[in-house]
Amino acid sequence: MIFVTGDTHGVTDFLKLKEFAEIGAAGKEDYLIICGDVLGVGPDDRTERILSVYEKLPFTVLFVDGNHENYPYLNSFPVIEKFGGKVRVLRENVIHLCRGEIFEIEGNKIFTFGGATSIDRIYRTENVNLWAEETPSQADYENALQNLENHNFTVDYVITHSCDEKGLYYLPREAVSDRKTYLENVMMRNFFEKLSFKKWYFGHFHTDKNLPDGRVALYNKIIPLGAEII
Repeated sequence: MIFVTGDTHGVTDFLKLKEFAEIGAAGKEDYLIICGDVLGVGPDDRTERILSVYEKLPFTVLFVDGNHENYPYLNSFPVIEKFGGKVRVLRENVIHLCRGEIFEIEGNKIFTFGGATSIDRIYRTENVNLWAEETPSQADYENALQNLENHNFTVDYVITHSCDEKGLYYLPREAVSDRKTYLENVMMRNFFEKLSFKKWYFGHFHTDKNLPDGRVALYNKIIPLGAEII
């Protein structure tokens, strides 16, 4: 079975995963997809400690990258093919789903697009705890469009870190106080306008909310893939 949840920020918001593991809802054959902000921004020894916690989980963690990731560490892992798309295997049960890829997992066609622009970047230092890779590039966008075209712009589920431009306006004000649009929001608006999908899950905004047109913002909730927040 596949479950999905929002940002975990290393071990800061890990309790939900610990509690989920303890109730025995998922085992070694199951997957939990995290909608970004998993590794934290480093340094590498801290990232290693975080992964040592995650690899003890009884299920497989799949994640898209967010804006609070240790990108040099993440990018040090080779890109390989798995589930029909490109991934990085950080640990046997911790796998990064690359941007713009389409995966076949348990009979579900899943499109992924990680990354976002940090609103707290003025408090961070470039190439120390902030990297340009956090914002999706033109190459990421073109790769996504090509893969979507190859699948006739039809998937079952979409997993992203941020959301499409129009989706911002349905979020609570405390989640998006300035309603500012970034490059990734425009990119995903273009996906949204062309895509046929059942549900679109995203994190980043630290809220749990069902949005119109099949979009679901996640933070603390862990729900089955295909479900909405109850």
